[in-house]
Amino acid sequence: MPAQLRRAPKARWNERFQKAGRVLASFTLTADLTGTVQIGYAADATEPGKADHGDLALDLTDVFVAVGEAAADAGRGVVLLFDEIQFLAPAQLEALISAIHKVVQRSLPVTMVGAGLPLIAELVGDAKSYAERLFQFPTIGDLDDRDAREALDGPAKIEGASFESDALELALQITGRYPYFLQELGYAVWGVASGTVITRDDVSDAEALYTAKLDESFFRVRFDRCTNRQKQYLRAMAELGPGKQKAQDVASVLKRESSQVAPIRAELIGMGLLYTPDYGYADFTVPHFESFMLRVMPDLEVIG
Repeated sequence: MPAQLRRAPKARWNERFQKAGRVLASFTLTADLTGTVQIGYAADATEPGKADHGDLALDLTDVFVAVGEAAADAGRGVVLLFDEIQFLAPAQLEALISAIHKVVQRSLPVTMVGAGLPLIAELVGDAKSYAERLFQFPTIGDLDDRDAREALDGPAKIEGASFESDALELALQITGRYPYFLQELGYAVWGVASGTVITRDDVSDAEALYTAKLDESFFRVRFDRCTNRQKQYLRAMAELGPGKQKAQDVASVLKRESSQVAPIRAELIGMGLLYTPDYGYADFTVPHFESFMLRVMPDLEVIG
């Protein structure tokens, strides 16, 4: 067993555990119905000098270290899981990275897994230059052909049904093998198919229902957050087709100079709707968004 996970004497572990509890009690975190997060410290801190600095990075580090010391003495590890990490404010992201860095330096058994859009690697690097050495950034993209087929046919077989090979082929074409899209198409097909063998016609019949569901929820929630000029920029990107698009080409579609629309592009990146796979290029953060833009805005009207 690694040294940091060897159980300490019970008395020492109890002391560490109690200290961690006091530090956690000093640290406050609240969230309102809008999703706004506020982090601070209790005025009557029960562990003076810990998590009571009024500085998020220092306070969060104190919490992580205290929890890590208690976990090490107990012979346990702690994994922190964060979703949609791109929506953390810069100060929150910096504090999180600093705290993880400290526990790594002290070889404490605390780590984290963060999930989010492709731009998180850039955000983390901007927050702390050493973050590139601290974290790994694996890309989770579309499923391969075999796994995509299994994602549909496997659950169907559990329920005594199955997909024909042609049906699976069409399903993969429609969804692009994107995991969430496979899930939504599978749900739509299940309600349309009448027999235990799901055919290509069943998948074809379910496509409109599947597309409507994505348009009304998955795509619409992103679209509705945009101003008219932001929607226009997204529509101009869709005009150029799927995949990454050069900023200069999008500006040309809008009959503008790149510098004139650069602020809009930056806003969309900050909102998590676009990311920059290469210098001077942008792409949608979710697949098939260009198809949605063509459906929701059939005509590209350039705003003067």
